[in-house]
Amino acid sequence: MYKYILLDLDGTLTDPGVGITNSIAYALEKFGIEVKDRTELFKCIGPPLIESFCNFYGLTESDARKAIEYYREYYTDKGIYENKLYPDILKLLKTLKQRGYTVSLATSKPDDFSFRILDYFKISEYFDFVGAATMDERRTYKHEVIKYVLDSLKIKDPSEVLMVGDRHHDIDGAKQYNIDCASVTYGYGSRAEFEEAGAKYIVDTIDELLEMLPDISK
Repeated sequence: MYKYILLDLDGTLTDPGVGITNSIAYALEKFGIEVKDRTELFKCIGPPLIESFCNFYGLTESDARKAIEYYREYYTDKGIYENKLYPDILKLLKTLKQRGYTVSLATSKPDDFSFRILDYFKISEYFDFVGAATMDERRTYKHEVIKYVLDSLKIKDPSEVLMVGDRHHDIDGAKQYNIDCASVTYGYGSRAEFEEAGAKYIVDTIDELLEMLPDISK
């Protein structure tokens, strides 16, 4: 039985498409790379930024780190707020708490931005713990974030944990610790991506997700 729910942020709780793509486009322009179709940048939502800049746009590691600095120039004060909660997220968070689950964020977004977003949408109170990447990239990848959550909450039994996310990175990170993953199709990943990565569950709506999670408070 699950007792701990780990929630991804971008593409799972919030739709950050406008802010992230604007920030990435701003950074790429500094390297003379023009992106005319912003939907092309949706593939960058989910993976760590350094991975996206290197793998998708051929930047060297040093240039990718510089691109992250440019990205943050735009994102810190503007892009972060070009964002919105997905429908029924408040319902999800309230219901999980009412049913007795320990709820943690598990995101590759840096902690400073993550805390600001939770506060901006007034949902911080629903989280028992916030697991995020670090601004200095000491903790970046999803498996590193998940380990941080497991260690911080002193979770010993992976069968009690469910990771919820919208990209294969969530599944891959969870698998490293024998944790089940529920993938949501309303975010930025596809059903095909989830099936190939081996998601335990694939759900289309918040209601479907909640149907899997009974009341454990009694």
